[in-house]
Amino acid sequence: MIYAFDTFYYEDFAKTVCIAFESWSSEAESFIYTENTEITSDYESGAFYKRELPCILSLLKKINLKDGDLIIVDGYVTLDNSGKIGLGGHLYNSLNKKYPVIGIAKNGFASEDDLRKTVFRGESKTPLFLTAIGIDADLVKTNVENMHGAYRIPTLLKKLDQLTREKDELYFGN
Repeated sequence: MIYAFDTFYYEDFAKTVCIAFESWSSEAESFIYTENTEITSDYESGAFYKRELPCILSLLKKINLKDGDLIIVDGYVTLDNSGKIGLGGHLYNSLNKKYPVIGIAKNGFASEDDLRKTVFRGESKTPLFLTAIGIDADLVKTNVENMHGAYRIPTLLKKLDQLTREKDELYFGN
């Protein structure tokens, strides 16, 4: 199973959504998990993981990961050639390096990273940026290029982004 995570920040809470799907070629999700949590830290440039990692780890408590499962985050696994890691790298370490983590980012990151792959999909001239740990990034790149959908962002990742932005009617975290 592949589990893709994204979080959107509202004024008083964070909404984290996970779409689970069977394979890279899946057109539809198998499961959707969602959770609203308190925002535990402010945005900090270069340390985005401090804000989003607690949200993902909290939602992961609802999911029974199995050997062979993959995790996708909206962001980066590695940030530069000096070994600095991003959200995905911190998630990988938090999960005791047991599950491969793939970062798929929509925006470029300024520093050079020889491990970062650019993925062009559809007719788009704007790439997605892919980083990975615990799995071969070139294999993942081919899989992401072939995910369902004719546009830059694969169908299921676009749906994930949309779901995080749909504000729930009620939030009981206050």
